[in-house]
Order: sequence, then structure tokens, then C-alpha cells
Amino acid sequence: MACTNCSTGTKDGTPRGCKNNGTCGTDSCNKLTVFDWLGNMTLPNGEAAFDCVEVRFKNGRKEFYRNTEKITLSIGDVIATEASPGHDVGIVTLTGELVRVQMKKKGVSLNSPEILKVYRKASQKDIDIWSDARDKEEPMKVKAREIAIHLKLEMKISDIEFQGDGSKATFYYTANDRVDFRQLIKEYAQVFKTRIEMKQVGFRQEASRLGGIGSCGRELCCSTWLTDFRSVNTSAARYQQLSLNPQKLAGQCGKLKCCLNYELDTYLDALKDFPDFETKLHTENGDAICQKQDIFKGLMWFAYTNNFANWHVLNIEQVKEIIAINKDKKKVSSLEDFAIEIVVEPEANFNNAMGQESLTRFDQPKKSKNKNRNRNKSKEKVSNPNQAATPNPNQGKNPNQGNGNKPQNKRPVIIKKNEDKK
Repeated sequence: MACTNCSTGTKDGTPRGCKNNGTCGTDSCNKLTVFDWLGNMTLPNGEAAFDCVEVRFKNGRKEFYRNTEKITLSIGDVIATEASPGHDVGIVTLTGELVRVQMKKKGVSLNSPEILKVYRKASQKDIDIWSDARDKEEPMKVKAREIAIHLKLEMKISDIEFQGDGSKATFYYTANDRVDFRQLIKEYAQVFKTRIEMKQVGFRQEASRLGGIGSCGRELCCSTWLTDFRSVNTSAARYQQLSLNPQKLAGQCGKLKCCLNYELDTYLDALKDFPDFETKLHTENGDAICQKQDIFKGLMWFAYTNNFANWHVLNIEQVKEIIAINKDKKKVSSLEDFAIEIVVEPEANFNNAMGQESLTRFDQPKKSKNKNRNRNKSKEKVSNPNQAATPNPNQGKNPNQGNGNKPQNKRPVIIKKNEDKK
């Protein structure tokens, strides 16, 4: 989703780009945006508009503020809000009745006294101070990491966020254990000459703040639309029959991917129709144990306990039928009577339209050109066995030069033999 200023409008198809880095006013360039589907609706007569607005700060951080001064605000306005100490500068991302729904979703009380106030719309001076403070964050982060490494603290400074008036800097860090950063704060205050606040975040919160591209090729869910983090267990991968490979199941935060929970409920509903994986089938040839399940096709693979090499494919209905027979303390003759034969489809060979190239043409190693040259030279030697091996000393010289000799006649001399000798 992009704003109209960022859309493609040129003849060659290149995007125009608003170059406002998410502050273009339509709010579609920002992360974690909410579509105001109540924006075109008017309030009933006598109803006052909701007095709270949603404000976005750096890296998608959002807070709710109360508009006590009844200032006319719209999405995209830069405003100055209450902070401790001083004031902060943010961008309005949502107004109206939809803010009430968002506050209820976030668990924020509508009449809470902890909700801060909106001071005013930001002036040009406020915006200049705010932009100057934002420009200091990157070089400040590099210096802060060097100081933390010098003090040998097991922590990582992931991000720095300045307050809108530049009076305070919040350092976001991640650490596995508790960190004693009292000396660190003293050095930060001495070097940066500002008020320092340390805030520890989790690894998932760090990934959502910084953003990135996932293994699926799209932006991270936590930095675009995912607002809450549900716990992800390895059982989610087991239910979906995924290999327990930590390199594939872990995201950029180092934890299990949040997308493992997206289809988990669907898999759990499908597994309700399946018999228990630990179910044993009793036959006259022996007991059989389930080895594999195919949730999409509704198939189960069983193998005898005395022969795990041979697997037999059964439908869910056939498995339930055998279980019902075993409940009556009876045994079926064998699994072969219920097994299904799976037809293996032939592999398709992909060629181009002319059928001249194959997909594995680049898999063969390249032949070295030196070997071909050596082979050609050896063939020439074999074809000319009478060629003298010693080099000619006059080779490469002009026959008209040197020792005053006359040029030799290169025409062939024909010698005729007399056939009749007298």
C-alpha cells in the first residue's frame, strides 16, 4: 500500500516517490498503519467527537494522547505532545471513533489519568529541532556501542530515539541477563551531554523496531502489521509436520517464526478427524504402528513392528474400521487387505521449445581450453612426422638482408629425367 504521491505516474513506469520518508500526510507509507473506515461517516447530531488521537513516533511506536484543547487534527499532522520532561513531537495516525476501538484493543482505559495531553500543532521551529535531533542518532549509536564494548558489557545497543525537543535520548538495548549499566550511563551523559534513559526490549521487539526482509521475501510481519506477539512453541512445527531445523524455523530475531501460528488452527481442526498418532493396529501378522500422516490427502502409513522397512498406506476410514474391530477384541487378517496402491507419476522433462537445451546443462564442469590446445598440437605432430625438430636459424629473417647475398629464387626446380639413354 502506498500513497498517491508515491504511486507510479511517469511514462517509463518508474515511481515518482514523495521523498518524505513516511511523513507524506496520507500515512500510507508508515508502518503498522490502520485504515480509518469510519473517516467518511459523520457523527449524529449532538454527539461530540472522541477527544483522543493516536500518535506515531520513531519505528512504529504509537501512543494515545488526549486532545483537551479541541484542536482540529487530521491524519498526518505533526503535533507537539506532553512528555516528561519537556515535549515530544509525533505524527497523528488516527483520529475519531476508531481510536476508541484501538484503545479497547490495546487495553487502555478511556478515562485513565495516565493519558498525556496534546499541546499544539508543531511549529517550524519544533520541526527543525526534531529533525536535527534525529540526524544525531546514527553517529551517536556507533559511539554508544564502542563505549559498551570498552566496558565489556554483554549487551547490544539496538537503537536510539531522541525526544522531540532534544532534551532526552532513549537507548534501546537487548541482553540475555541482567546488566549493571550504572557506569555506562555516567559515560554516556559525559560524552553526549544529554539526559539518558535505558530501556530493555526483547529480541522480537528489536526486530519489529529495526525491520527487515524475511525468508519469504517480504517485509517482517512484526514491523508492518503484527501488533501483538503470541508465544510460539515447537509443538506448532510438529503439528504441521515440519522438520525441527532451528535454522529454518527461526526468524531474524533468533526466536521461532511468528508465521508458524498462522495456519496452526487449521491443522488442528484437520487433525481432529485423524486417529491418534500413537494408535496401534492389531493384526494376525502382528501389531502395526503409524509412521507418517498426510493431512491434505487423509492418508496414514503403518508398518509392522517386526518389519519397519515396509510401509502400508491406509485411508482414515480404513484405519477407523480396523480400530473398531480391535475394540471388539478381534484382529484383522493383515494390513495388505486394506492397503492402497499409490501410482507414482512420471517425472516431467522440461526442455525449451526447440528441445535443444536441458536444465542440467550448467551442472557439467567446463572443459579447460589448454587441454584442447595441447591435443591439437599433438595431432599436428602426428600428422607431420617428417617435420624437422630443430629450429631454422634463418626463420623470421628477411632474405634480402644480411651478408650481401642475393635473394634466392623460390620457384621450384623441375628436373627431367632422360628416359632414352644412348
